[in-house]
Amino acid sequence: MARTIDEIYNSLLIEKANHAELNALNSVSRVAMWKLYFYVVSVFQWVNEKMWDAFALSVDDKIANQTVGKREWYRQLALNFQYGYNLTSDGKYDNSNLTQAQIDDSKIIKYCSVTETSDGKLRMKVAKQLDNKPIQLNDGELAAFSVYIDKLKFDGVKILKESHAADNLKLTIDIWYDSLVIKSDGSRIDGSSATPVKDGIINYLNNLDYNGEYSNTKLQDALQQVTGVKLCTIKLSQSKYGLYPFVNIDEKIVADAGFFVVNDADLIINYRQYV
Repeated sequence: MARTIDEIYNSLLIEKANHAELNALNSVSRVAMWKLYFYVVSVFQWVNEKMWDAFALSVDDKIANQTVGKREWYRQLALNFQYGYNLTSDGKYDNSNLTQAQIDDSKIIKYCSVTETSDGKLRMKVAKQLDNKPIQLNDGELAAFSVYIDKLKFDGVKILKESHAADNLKLTIDIWYDSLVIKSDGSRIDGSSATPVKDGIINYLNNLDYNGEYSNTKLQDALQQVTGVKLCTIKLSQSKYGLYPFVNIDEKIVADAGFFVVNDADLIINYRQYV
């Protein structure tokens, strides 16, 4: 930390006393020439120390915010992937002959999460986008993406590159509805929606962060915000991924694929008039 001007000035006076050849500089005047020289030197040294303090803070800030090799760096690396284009020798894309539209179209990875497994590996989940929702990469896209990551990752880092179809939800929900707004079949009386509760479920799932946490309580809260819904109880909630069977959700869960879907066959909504 930079010293004050007075601290620097006093240190010069102490050092002067250690040199007999400077004993002739003994004027008590505050504006003695040698004292003015000492003061000017003190000011210059103070400015110099302040500049070094600022430089040190800048370096510390850059170190603290350095993301190279961290999970966010790998996530950004995935989002920068350009399907169908090769890397240059320095590990970059040469986009000099491409339009911005071509560049944007080649960046097929729209969703990515990077987490660390219990054995120290990085698990990278990725997905494309269709109708503003995540979808699985096909085999060719995932293979090209895997090669890209392997070329740019840090040596020795083990990365699991994955892209899966959505996890499935199975829900049984009791809805107590306002008969002034919703019919007994669940549709709105004004005709604006045939399935407002199902729409609410889909809206909740679509608004989850990629690889975000599903919660029974939060879904229930969301459905109770649907116009015409007075009360909501989730009687059954289960999830499955791949070929595995459905398992009960104990309040919350993160989709193995990073996102969920609920099919009509897996959704039961029981409507009860609120009185």
